[in-house]
Amino acid sequence: MSLAPALPRVLPADLEAQRYELARARQLARAWAETLPEPRRRDMAAVFTRVAIDTYQAEARPHAKLSPPFAKPYGRLDRAVADLAGAVGREAAPLPIAEAVYFLTGLYTTLLHARERGALGAFYTPPALANRLLDMAEEQGIDWTRARVLDPASGGGAFLLPAAERMIAALPAAEPAIVLRQIGTRLLGLEMDPYAAGFGQNAVELLLADVTAAAGRAAPIVVRVADTLEEAPAARFDLVIGNPPYGRVTLTPEQRLRFARGLYGHANLYGVFTDIAVRWTKKGGTIAYLTPTSFLSGHYYSALRELIAKEAPPVAIDFVHARRGVFEDVLQETLLAAYKRGAKPGRAQVHYVEVTNEREARLIRNGTIGLPSPASQPWLAPREPRHSALIAAAEAMPARLADWGYRVSTGPLVWNRYKDQMRLRPSRDAHPLIWAEAVSADGKFAFRAEKRNHAPYFKIERADGWLLVKEACVLVQRTTAKEQARRLIAAELPADFIAQHGGVVVENHLNMVRPTTSPAVSPATVAVVLNSRIIDQLFRCINGSVAVSAFEMEAIPLPSPAEMRSVEKLVKRGACSAEIETELARLYGQVAP
Repeated sequence: MSLAPALPRVLPADLEAQRYELARARQLARAWAETLPEPRRRDMAAVFTRVAIDTYQAEARPHAKLSPPFAKPYGRLDRAVADLAGAVGREAAPLPIAEAVYFLTGLYTTLLHARERGALGAFYTPPALANRLLDMAEEQGIDWTRARVLDPASGGGAFLLPAAERMIAALPAAEPAIVLRQIGTRLLGLEMDPYAAGFGQNAVELLLADVTAAAGRAAPIVVRVADTLEEAPAARFDLVIGNPPYGRVTLTPEQRLRFARGLYGHANLYGVFTDIAVRWTKKGGTIAYLTPTSFLSGHYYSALRELIAKEAPPVAIDFVHARRGVFEDVLQETLLAAYKRGAKPGRAQVHYVEVTNEREARLIRNGTIGLPSPASQPWLAPREPRHSALIAAAEAMPARLADWGYRVSTGPLVWNRYKDQMRLRPSRDAHPLIWAEAVSADGKFAFRAEKRNHAPYFKIERADGWLLVKEACVLVQRTTAKEQARRLIAAELPADFIAQHGGVVVENHLNMVRPTTSPAVSPATVAVVLNSRIIDQLFRCINGSVAVSAFEMEAIPLPSPAEMRSVEKLVKRGACSAEIETELARLYGQVAP
């Protein structure tokens, strides 16, 4: 007999209509949850999800035996809300089991307050991405007939479910009891939230209903309630896979010491869980994770990049481009990556993944990524197919801003700490205060302070000399989004403006590219280069967040000062932007558009 999960007895003519009704019911449930006081909301979310799962089991998988919850939530639903939860379970019944179970277990996080979702790092993975990550693991040689698999933050079972499916499919001739034994000994999920852990266990039990019925025994317990940060690791897994929790975390002194090798400054949960994955994966095994892209470049992740390069370098990376709503409440750019424990760093294949809904993803081959030396530096990775040739040229570029005679720092003034020194008019000790709005989108400097609370001048007190900028430099906006026409928006702060006012004060929403010695490239040319299309594309291949950091700017590969003489001449004679763009493209071995 086939042990693959049976399809529902009757499929509706229009699954999309069914999905629409479920999405509508989820919105109604969320509206109800918004009315609950926060102390009760988590329990009531668990009660609602429990009713929906139990109803689904009775309707679609009556032969499934669900184990009791790991923790019983307190509370009861009123009649109307209980009816809604039951309706959700019934509406999910005709869907393919993986899709239905993802929807049902995801209800729990959907109903939580945003603050609690963030604290728990509770953002579940759409089936399209879970399956793609498992495919990436298979491409690295994972054998489902024998692989031991761990999800160290298993949530509602988004990865446990498809992993169990693949284990079943890999053992078509095995006795049902043997299949259950194999899954019980080779699949494990760790989850700190007992409610989510219980739903994840139930998800696997719903999937295994046909196998358990044929074997005449219960499904194995594959989920354990545990604080993964406190678990003693054992490097015995062939595959560690998951969507680890995100968000800044305050570690105990003992934990900070334990995970020190991957930390620099503030700890982020997904960085810590990457270190954890390394500890649980055996040599030659694979780590497959869905994480934000920020670790590729941020200064806070420099030690983590070194750790990954040394212990488990990447072999494949997929950049995720998902339409709004595929990830509930998640705004960060994300990627899927496969890492090989104990391998030597090499070039990793990169793909671009377009996700149109929770079930479907399309792959576009996107080039390769090589790790820099040292690996703590930002990693250049193509975000689009056209970036591959640019990155290949940039990897050979010899210079950085430091070689041109510049360093990058943040504007020193945090204005709300000095409100009483802000002035509306100039005076002997009041100098121009330069806000981010002084740098326009077209790369021009204009002294202005037009926004609310923005005064145009700042009075320097006796101990404030360090705030005064007295040399020509280039100003760069510190926050831009990938949707903007340019990620780097720069303007020269002219020397004559500074001389006229005896110095200026720069607010901290601007970066300053300041000369360290007599620079080899003029500030005017630096501003033109930073505003160019080719540097914009290069920066997009470095940056993984909305912040334009000094660390990332200082890592941009640049032509040597000698090669820049041709661009310098064009800038001095006032050449048009198209002519300058063409010359920069030539220096990077590209053809100007």
